[in-house]
Amino acid sequence: MSSAPENLQYTKEHEWVLADASIYTMGITDYAQSALGDIVYVQLPKIGESVSAGTVCGEVESTKSVSEIFAPVTGVVSAINEPLSNAPELINSDPYGAGWLMKIEITAPPTELLTASEYAALTA
Repeated sequence: MSSAPENLQYTKEHEWVLADASIYTMGITDYAQSALGDIVYVQLPKIGESVSAGTVCGEVESTKSVSEIFAPVTGVVSAINEPLSNAPELINSDPYGAGWLMKIEITAPPTELLTASEYAALTA
């Protein structure tokens, strides 16, 4: 059973976000990393790049497959998790902590984010 921390919001595509004013930290959920298996590569957008909610903004490659990462919110990438370029397995070991993917400064209010209980129901 994968975890879904209560303090986060989620997407139907298995991304999570943590809001801090207008900066949203995002990553993929424990459920997603478990389904992917051992993650060996991550492709992220560049700092300053615009992303739109629901559109592809990167990729996660595992020993099983390549999966697209969808932007959970609309905004501008303000930071990326640089250690992932050399240690993508951080996503497997700590998806809600050291395995975060990027920070996005929102330019529009988020829509269609799920609560932890809604996400848990989706993945049950």
